[in-house]
Amino acid sequence: MADLMKNKTVVVTGVGVGLGVEVATAHFEEGANVVIAARSADRIEKVAAELDPTGKRVLAHVADINDDQSCAALIDAAVKRFGSVDALVQVAAFEDAWGGLFDADLDKWGKAYDTNVIGALRILRAAVPAIKAAGGGSIVLIGTQSAFKPAMPQAGYAASKGALLSTMYYLADELGPDKIRVNTVIPSWMWGPNVEMLVDYRAQKGDTTREAVLDEIAGKFPLRRIADDREVADATVFFNSDLSRAITGQHLMVNCGEMSR
Repeated sequence: MADLMKNKTVVVTGVGVGLGVEVATAHFEEGANVVIAARSADRIEKVAAELDPTGKRVLAHVADINDDQSCAALIDAAVKRFGSVDALVQVAAFEDAWGGLFDADLDKWGKAYDTNVIGALRILRAAVPAIKAAGGGSIVLIGTQSAFKPAMPQAGYAASKGALLSTMYYLADELGPDKIRVNTVIPSWMWGPNVEMLVDYRAQKGDTTREAVLDEIAGKFPLRRIADDREVADATVFFNSDLSRAITGQHLMVNCGEMSR
């Protein structure tokens, strides 16, 4: 175990499967106390038990970023348990906003914005006073490459994440004087449970192999592969650690070179 995050407390929202779990794991392995949150108790309690059977450095707490009181209770629980909050990784998101102009469910577009932008602001409103009280720290938001490179039918999700990226620039400017940095990690394809199922489905449907499907997706990427969930999670550790102490208001694409901007 390294110690990039030693003696720091990190709150991670959206810990279900895939990226949220990997973000929590990556910070824990770098020495952090980790508070993991999601709307379901069963899943986060299982993750907490697997991550730290002693229970000394991991706290599972049910929370909904769309509810102000729930956000406040999450941060209060973190401070009560570990004494401070030094960083937040906002993973929780609503992704089910598919379709183009005429076939999209616009109510779901609204829900994507409400969760991915307004929900993010709700948890930040709760967390920022605690991070400021700790002497400053870091906030990491999760974006999507589809906000830069159209990938139908992800328009609604991408639009909400594009709005979140714009919001980040203002947050970095506003919170900088309080020594709070705000950055965004931008993944594209991420090899994890969800993409693995999709690739297997495409292989079965097309009567081909997993390797052939992966080559179709990533064969022209400079690194010739898809980044995995842990590699995206490692970028959040970088932003939360002192290695990026002079970096704020930035986005970092973790995409094996698929595109750069």
